[in-house]
Amino acid sequence: MAATEPIARLGRLRRLARAARRAARRLGRMLQGLFGGLLAGHAASAATLPEERSELLYHRYDGGGLEAGGPALLVRKTMADRVSLFGSYYVDAISNASIDVVTTASPYKETRRAYDLGGDWLVRDTLISASAYISSEPDYDVRALSVDVAHEVFGHMTTLAFGFTRASDDVRKAGEPTFEQAATHWQYRAGLTQVLSPRWIASLHAEGVHDAGFLGSPYRVARVFGATVPESVPGTRSSRAVKLRSVNELGEGGARTALRAEYRYYWDNWDIRAHTFELGASRYLFGDQRGRWLLDAWLRHYTQSKALFYSDDAQAAATYVSRNRQFSTFTSGSVGARLSWSPPGIAAQWDTRLSLAYEHKQFDYADFTDLRTGAPYSHNAGLLQLVLSARF
Repeated sequence: MAATEPIARLGRLRRLARAARRAARRLGRMLQGLFGGLLAGHAASAATLPEERSELLYHRYDGGGLEAGGPALLVRKTMADRVSLFGSYYVDAISNASIDVVTTASPYKETRRAYDLGGDWLVRDTLISASAYISSEPDYDVRALSVDVAHEVFGHMTTLAFGFTRASDDVRKAGEPTFEQAATHWQYRAGLTQVLSPRWIASLHAEGVHDAGFLGSPYRVARVFGATVPESVPGTRSSRAVKLRSVNELGEGGARTALRAEYRYYWDNWDIRAHTFELGASRYLFGDQRGRWLLDAWLRHYTQSKALFYSDDAQAAATYVSRNRQFSTFTSGSVGARLSWSPPGIAAQWDTRLSLAYEHKQFDYADFTDLRTGAPYSHNAGLLQLVLSARF
């Protein structure tokens, strides 16, 4: 299977940065390819380079006092039928008045800019991918290098994938020019994708991550006996995750429907355990206009246990203590839909596609209190995306 497009990966290595921004950094992941009609074609094809395309994205996230939005641009070009180069640029304008901010500090606004450059090299049935990622904002910088290898065997029915990423973060604090910390992240990943039939694909993926350095936030505070103290988290973290995915296609011609089911289990040495369940479906609409309209819808549920050192209000002094709600016990659910349109006429010559997506999210925290009301905190969020894509 081809590597995920770079815009879809933006921000994923910012793992323990300021929790109020984590939702914004996940926005780029939504540019995943729609899977309707994928299965029959994949079973009969060998390893291929990603297609030449340019994509323009605009996104907006609004929820829990956090607002983020901005454009992203991706351009991919193939050379000599063996090499594909890409570059992307991403902008995130953030306005933050989340509960962490309004209860301990003042709301703020800032802009993050990210760049991703890389390429794919096709060698017979092997696809080798490499990329470099840079992200910058007033008090946080990220640099990352990634390498992935995907190899098809058994008549292109099985794909083995391996990958590695190393990232480094520079952490600063507004108003304190002498404050400067660093963190490094290593991610190892492996996957197996199997074509079980011309209409059924299943995959198993695993990853391991090791983080070291400054893994907290210079702005966040914890509570001990009702008093606020600076947050303190361990300087290392090791995590593992496995994901099982199945996609099955039903129907014929313009009535095709693809069904997707996913399960992911996560655990780390901070004692966090998390389960993610997702169900999705894609269907071509209007059989007399085959392929022009594609509807994708999904449901997702996430549940997580708290970290060893998390406490809403600690009743004993400890070396490590955090009130980061991302380390608490919570559940989240989301429902979303994406409608894609491929216009006819001249636009069809460039395989032009326009898609509009919206996802509604609900977060419920079991042991994180809203200090303004004394009740367990919960909030809703919405993510809107508009993507224009064309081949050149």
